[in-house]
Amino acid sequence: MAKLKKKAEEKTAIPIAPMIDVVFLLLIYFMVASTMERQEADLSFQLPGAVEQEEPLELPDEQIIEIRDDGQVIVNEYPYDAPAASRFDELAAMLTRFRKASAANKVEAIVTISPSDTVAHAHIVKVMDACAFAGIEAVNFALGDDS
Repeated sequence: MAKLKKKAEEKTAIPIAPMIDVVFLLLIYFMVASTMERQEADLSFQLPGAVEQEEPLELPDEQIIEIRDDGQVIVNEYPYDAPAASRFDELAAMLTRFRKASAANKVEAIVTISPSDTVAHAHIVKVMDACAFAGIEAVNFALGDDS
């Protein structure tokens, strides 16, 4: 019986030296590329801020807040908040912006509350609370119209 000879198996080897060279080249590339971009802390910029007015602008020196019979609050023909709301947050935000604009223009922010004759006092108090929240101290009252 004849014996079959096995061929000597050739071992396949992966050349490591070129792979290490490629890894080092990639490492150097990424190190150089990452330092080209400026850090955010190095960027100089200024945030917008409040600017003092040199000349007064033509702003209304007062806002007239009308409170209707159903408790709806109207300023410049625009309704604010629902009458059933526990606080008038939209009105307070608008009055805060009005106070800041008046302060920048160096005029006093004045609010006149004009309630109807039959409006509940709770609605008037909520409007006064919104004025207090906005930091407006000059609050006047106007008599309601009888028409």
